[in-house]
Amino acid sequence: MAATTTRSARGTKRTSSKGSNTTPLLWMAFALLVIVLDQFFKIVIVRTFAYGESRPVTSFFNLVLVYNKGAAFSFLADAGGWQRWFFTGLGVAVGLFIIWMLYRHTGQRLFCFAISLILGGAIGNVLDRVVYGHVVDFLDFHMRNYHWPAFNVADCAITVGAVLLIVDELRRVRKH
Repeated sequence: MAATTTRSARGTKRTSSKGSNTTPLLWMAFALLVIVLDQFFKIVIVRTFAYGESRPVTSFFNLVLVYNKGAAFSFLADAGGWQRWFFTGLGVAVGLFIIWMLYRHTGQRLFCFAISLILGGAIGNVLDRVVYGHVVDFLDFHMRNYHWPAFNVADCAITVGAVLLIVDELRRVRKH
C-alpha cells in the first residue's frame, strides 16, 4: 500500500493512502445522500406548508416553512438580490475545492467524511438558490420565547461536517 505524505497550509501532515479501500466516489456518494435527503424534506415541506406556517412537533421544536435569501442566520438577506448569485457562486467554488480535496486525501476517512457532509450541504443549498431564488428552511427549535433561526438538513450537514473537521484536526495535532 503506497502512501504519500504532504503538508497542509498549516504545516500539519496529511497522509493519503493510494491503496486505501476508499475512493473519492464513496465520499461523493455520502455528499449525494445528504443532497437527496435535504431536497426530499424540502420538497415535502414546500408541498405541505404555506409560507410562514408553523406546526408544533414538541414543546421545543416546530416545523415551519420560511425562506432565507441570505447566508447563515439570514446574513445579507435584505441585500437587494445580488447575494443569490454570490452565494450560488461561492457554493459552487467551495464544492469544486472540496472535490479536489477528496481526491487528494482519499485515505483520511474522518477528514473526507467531514468535507463530504459539507459538500452535500453546500450543493443542497445551491440547488435551492438556483431553483427557488432562496434557501428553504423548515427546522425551528425554540426555548421559552427565543427561536433559533430556522435551518434545514443541508445546514445540519455543514455544521456536523465543520465539527468533524475540528475533531479531525485536534486528533491530528495530538498525534504529533
